[in-house]
Formats: sequence, structure tokens, C-alpha cells
Amino acid sequence: MALRKVLAALALGAASLPAVPVMAQSAPASASTAASELPRLSVAQLRKKYQDAQSRYMTIKGVEIHYKDEGPRGAPVLFMVHGSESSVRTWDRITVLLKKRYRIVRYDIPGYGLSEGTTDEAAANVQPVEIAEGLIDSLGVKKLTFVGVSSGGTMGMYLAAKRPELVERLILSNTPSDPVKTDHLVQPQSFLDAQAEAVRTKYRNLTFWNEFLAYFAGDPARISQRTREEYYDFNRRLPEKHPIALVARIGDGKQAAIEMAKVRAPVLLARGTGDPLLPESAAQAITRYLANAQISRVYMPDVGHYPPLEVPDRFARLITTYVEAVVPDPNGKWHGAK
Repeated sequence: MALRKVLAALALGAASLPAVPVMAQSAPASASTAASELPRLSVAQLRKKYQDAQSRYMTIKGVEIHYKDEGPRGAPVLFMVHGSESSVRTWDRITVLLKKRYRIVRYDIPGYGLSEGTTDEAAANVQPVEIAEGLIDSLGVKKLTFVGVSSGGTMGMYLAAKRPELVERLILSNTPSDPVKTDHLVQPQSFLDAQAEAVRTKYRNLTFWNEFLAYFAGDPARISQRTREEYYDFNRRLPEKHPIALVARIGDGKQAAIEMAKVRAPVLLARGTGDPLLPESAAQAITRYLANAQISRVYMPDVGHYPPLEVPDRFARLITTYVEAVVPDPNGKWHGAK
């Protein structure tokens, strides 16, 4: 139970990884944490540092969303959604590889990346899937392949359940379908020490994120220093009042099971089996819940919880292979391409 107790889990249920709650900016520095590491970054500061020529903004349900829309407008659409603790940058390399062939739409979930935090009104009245739906509808997209990792995949299942005419295929990477348990985790002392430091100082420093990403990767060497620094920056935003309100969540699993049973689109489960968080039983569970979908599976034993981040070139090949192999017919049924 160490990770749940130390990181306080953010009450995400099965939505994603446990995480340290957003904490006050005034937290004191420890002897091992340099004072220069402690300042928080505002959304404006993050935008100044990280937005680029492809960055766009749209207000949906009263929340300003950062998104990117790249590739030929007449091409098949890939709609990519990151997991919690992450951002659109999860898909940077994959976008470079595929944007000449596909139109790629991706966005920062409210409270993450360069999107604004969730307003009181949105937290009370908006479902997470409505943000994804609002963006896609505003962009005039009529058909798409949904690609999601961790809780981003949860978003995809809900969107496919609600809008079956919109979602042609789902590519889900390390997506849970039951409330996540952490009592099976065996963590190195260095990660435990980083967690304890974060709780004591109320601040997740760069050492924490180095340990976090290394622990959840199949091969830590694949996680670049740039990515580690980005995780640190994006997760030291000024405290959000509703940090997870618009993250897709499994919760207690009851309504989630109902929604997953509605999914009829074909699904590729692309799973890093070196994921310490989601054991084989999790892969078996999501297959049961998606009982009315056509399921294909790819296992990557050398990869951890974030395959699109850890092996983007390999993941891009999986996307193109699946999109081209699974095609609709006029009767609404699905079959492999001949």
C-alpha cells in the first residue's frame, strides 16, 4: 500500500496512476531540495516556454483548452489523448512520424499541459468526455480513430460509448478498467525516498519525476532528459482547485462497466506488459468489459506503463497497421482489410 499512502492517489479510481496532490506554493524547502526548484509555474509562464507554432486554443464549456491539429485536412483523423500527469507532448514523436499521412488532433486535458484549470461551474456540470466531444465537433471531424494511453484510453471508451457514429476504432494503451490497486507494487528505495521527500516538502522536484518515470518505464534509458524536465515543469503548475475534475475516471467501476459494454467499435489493446501498475489481470478485465467489441491485442514485454512515450516509433507502426487493417463496411460491421 506504500504508493497509495505516500502519494495519496488523487481519488482517480482506475483512471490513471496515483499521484501526489497539488500542494501549496509556500511549502518549505528541504536541505536536499534546492530553493531554485521550488517555484511554481503559472499557465502563462508554461505557455511562454512551451507553446509553439502548432499551438491553438479553444474555449469549451467555459474552459480554455490547448490543442494541436496537424496534417492534411482530408486525411483520416487520429484523435490522441494523454494520461494524467502528462500532456500533448506524449504524442510529439508519433505526430512527427504520422502527420503527413493522417490528420492528428490532440489536446491538453484541463489542468494539464497548457490548458486552463477547471472552473467551479465546469467541475460541477461538465463530464470529461464533453470536452473531447466539444473539441472534435468544433473542428468539424465526423469520423476518427481514438488513440489513448492510461486514463486517456478511459476517455476513448466513454466517447465511443456515447458517439458510436464518430469513433471508428480505438487504440488503447495500458488503460485500466477497474479501480486501480497499488498493494502489489514493489518499489526501489530511491523512489520511496523521493515520495517521502515530496510529502515532507509538499513539492515534487526533478528527482521525484526522474524516479517516477524510471519506475513506470520498461527501460528508463528510453525516457529522455527533455521529457523528464517537461514532466517536472508541467506538474509544478500553480495549485488547481479541481485538478482531476475533467480527467476520465473509472470511479467505483459500476457506471464504467455499463459504458464499456456499449462500445461496438473494434479495439486494439497495445499493452506494455512491463507495467508495474497494471498486471495481466487488468488486461483480462478490460477484455471482459469490452465484450461487445472486436478485440485485437499486442503485447510489448520490454515496455512499461507509457508505450507511446517510451517506444513512439514502434507505437506509430502499430497505429498505421491497425488503421489500415480494420475497415468499416456499409452495413456498419467490421472486418479486416483484404
